[in-house]
Amino acid sequence: MFSRPLVTRIAGVGTAAVLLVALSACSSGGSGGGSGDGSGASITFTVDNSPASLASGKALITAFEKANPKITVKLGTRPGGTDGDNLIKTRLSTGDMDDVFLYNSGSLLQALHPDSTLVDLKGQSWTGSLTKEFTTVVSTDKGLYGAPWGTSFGGAVMYNKAVYAKLGLSVPTSWSEFISNSEKIKAAGIAPVIQTFGDTWTSQLFVLGDFANVLAQQPDWATSYTANKEKYTSAPAVDSFDHQAEVYSKGLMNKDFASATNVAGLKMLAEGTGAQYPMLTSTIATIQQNYPDKVKDIGVFAIPADNASDTQLTIWEPNALYIPKSTTGNKLAAAEKLVAFANSKDGCAVQNAELTPAGPYATSDCTLPSTVPPLIGDLQKYIDDKKVAPALEFLSPIKGPNLEKITVQVGSGISSASAGAKLYDQDVKQQAQQLGIPGW
Repeated sequence: MFSRPLVTRIAGVGTAAVLLVALSACSSGGSGGGSGDGSGASITFTVDNSPASLASGKALITAFEKANPKITVKLGTRPGGTDGDNLIKTRLSTGDMDDVFLYNSGSLLQALHPDSTLVDLKGQSWTGSLTKEFTTVVSTDKGLYGAPWGTSFGGAVMYNKAVYAKLGLSVPTSWSEFISNSEKIKAAGIAPVIQTFGDTWTSQLFVLGDFANVLAQQPDWATSYTANKEKYTSAPAVDSFDHQAEVYSKGLMNKDFASATNVAGLKMLAEGTGAQYPMLTSTIATIQQNYPDKVKDIGVFAIPADNASDTQLTIWEPNALYIPKSTTGNKLAAAEKLVAFANSKDGCAVQNAELTPAGPYATSDCTLPSTVPPLIGDLQKYIDDKKVAPALEFLSPIKGPNLEKITVQVGSGISSASAGAKLYDQDVKQQAQQLGIPGW
């Protein structure tokens, strides 16, 4: 059982008070925004187009419709990355967003202006079981807008343990050790560092996954950054751009990095044609689904800092289910039932069956299964050693929307590290001004 230790330790706070609330899968029992009981309603549940999200979305709908035969749920899909972000913003602004949708928590949620676009779920019975940390990243001063779907996860370097064992390598704790390992892997004819710019969002991990290392060097960095007193062009944050540029300049990436997709990168990692993949550990679900006999070969380590003493692993809270304000009446009642069901005993069973755990749950209503991928054990060691920290998007509302484009440029050698960092500082400034953050 990893859930409670992880979230409390990464936040550096005491044990969160959690109210165990009896939950009925068939009763919203909360804010009661919908009229009727949802009977006869047909609603749409939209997820991103990753294989794991599609599979779990279908499974949730099947289980929900079995328990609620008078409600019909259709599965919708959207693209990932910036295209998906823009699509959701547009549909929310035009009032035609699907009735329930899966999306990020943290700063990307704040960019949706939830107080004016989403249904407040604060009164729902399942909210009493949420961790304090998750509640924070789906809330504003005016409401609570999301229900967790899946587990927390890390942003780090997933690696092939069989390749490491064959080449006699040890897990690196400093950046110089990482480069040394990568050069030995390259000499063996294996792609050292997998990059998949065909899915542009995957290019961000060198920057986003390095944030725990930034905090290790400067604990108040997020607060100063939000107050416009720290920049990515300055140390320690600029190190992440420097590292990504170094990997490109030394030819340590797979040859098809410009067009390869996330699914293709995970195939390379699983089959050992690529050895190391800076990635979210939640993608272990795709390996579990496509290469179940290879899951045991996949481990994870933190993106190394220049100094080993600064190396820590960055943690993300899970994505969440949201309901747009454009969903009203009997459809809203049905949507609230679906969200409640996802956090019920039956909904947790769907998550355990369809979403390979990549960390702890954010609700006490769900517990991890007895068997989890070995990767979870690697992540747990960082937790036990208190060498983890939350991602920046959970400590600051500011995240530039164009980071993935900028990191593609840096990772492809189109822009230097310093130029990329400067572009991102400009991107962040625009976002902060749009959000009305003081000091920008």
